[in-house]
Amino acid sequence: MKPLRTILGAATSSDKIIALAEGDDPRVVEGAVKARAEGIAQIILVGERDKVSDLLAAHGGADLDGIEIHDPATSSHGEDFAQALFELRQHKGMTLDQARVQVTQRLVYAAMLVRQGLADGTVGGAVETTSNTVRAALQIIGKAPEAAMVSSFFLMLYCKDHHEVKGAHIFSDCGLVVDPDAAQMAEIARSSAASYHALTGEVPRVAMLSFSTAGSADHPRVSKVVEATNLVKAAEPDLLIDGELQFDAAFVPEVAAKKAANSPLEGQANVFVFPNLDAGNLGYKIAQRIGGVEAIGPVLQGLAKPANDLSRGCSAEDVLHMIAVTAVQAENA
Repeated sequence: MKPLRTILGAATSSDKIIALAEGDDPRVVEGAVKARAEGIAQIILVGERDKVSDLLAAHGGADLDGIEIHDPATSSHGEDFAQALFELRQHKGMTLDQARVQVTQRLVYAAMLVRQGLADGTVGGAVETTSNTVRAALQIIGKAPEAAMVSSFFLMLYCKDHHEVKGAHIFSDCGLVVDPDAAQMAEIARSSAASYHALTGEVPRVAMLSFSTAGSADHPRVSKVVEATNLVKAAEPDLLIDGELQFDAAFVPEVAAKKAANSPLEGQANVFVFPNLDAGNLGYKIAQRIGGVEAIGPVLQGLAKPANDLSRGCSAEDVLHMIAVTAVQAENA
């Protein structure tokens, strides 16, 4: 997978520290060992020390440099983390005793490692739900000062023989923002374009998706996409973007020539912004399950520091890939 090797190669030059919140899961440990063996990142495995140590030994990582184990129940950082969390969340009614309990939870502990500068990014979600993983990131790491919102994307890799188009695309938002308004859709587009460039080094070509192309339908949902496109153009006039477009008009040059002859994308978009979570989530899953596209994500964007979510059905390879993506995000933060 050439686009994936590009991302893995970029990660090897960063040497960032990535905290894995579920360090006692065999898939996570196997992925961590692979990542460390390739020099993609330094790793902190969060979990019960004895269990993590046994898993490391089982996967050949016991003697690897650059892998640490942090047990939240016995960590020397516990009291400092509790005090910092208390100061962060006391306005929400959290007490210091509650904070001491919270920091023994793996997602919270991993996020605190990032907030306190002991790790550059974190990955969870192999066992924990997306809602819990994202909540810890939002509450503890927080939104980047320059970001209007936090959203997500899937990095879609077209590498199979039957894929006529090869390379990497971004589908956004497929995992977090349920029904963005025009301003939010515009921010998702801008963030996704920046994420695409950071991960691939290529020029983003952004398609704002709809069930209409270039005025073929008249509906408030179409108007939202048109408004969002105009907001992006006003904010970033040099960004290559068009909308509203149906997917085929954004993806297939021959269709674009018929449906959207004046589109600057010419049917060669690489960033696809969906109008709502229904469309985005269904779209990426159809591409993944029927089209055989490799889907990495959901990757969060707009946070102060990287924190990403794995599928609970993930493999060790998925963990490896997400570590690499998180390391590249940290390098570009």
